[in-house]
Amino acid sequence: MDEIDCKILLETNKGLLLTPEPFTEIAAQIGITPREVIARIVKLRESGIIRRFGASIKPNDLGFSANALVAWKVPENRVQEVGIFLSKFSEVTHCYERHAVAGKWEYNLYTVMHAKERESVEQLVKNLSEVTAVQDFQILYSTRDLKRTCVRSTSGALSTEGGK
Repeated sequence: MDEIDCKILLETNKGLLLTPEPFTEIAAQIGITPREVIARIVKLRESGIIRRFGASIKPNDLGFSANALVAWKVPENRVQEVGIFLSKFSEVTHCYERHAVAGKWEYNLYTVMHAKERESVEQLVKNLSEVTAVQDFQILYSTRDLKRTCVRSTSGALSTEGGK
């Protein structure tokens, strides 16, 4: 990895423009061609320096103002089954398991959902609860949109995973 690669990583972490040629501006700032920017990103990905390259969409910018984390209390023997089922819905962008904390927080399966109104989230959760027979859940709505930024490891290396 050289100085140009570092500049590419810094620029891509700022975000790409939604244009037909998103690497043109980065190339111009660095003084190389867009084709070279892409080739270097491919090499950084293949070498493992970039682990993931993807879009981070802000739901509020798309009109989805009802953004919720739904915590579900699912019997251990059904977590896999219920998680697979819930993850198939287009309104669910994330579905993951976390260990419950006995006596403090008993929820062990989480879904992140986006909709235009809270009523839509609440109706979907009610329907999913009935279909899965998982009656114990909490809907936690986001109150503000947090800025996602790149994460620096203790070694100072950049991670392209984002700050989620």
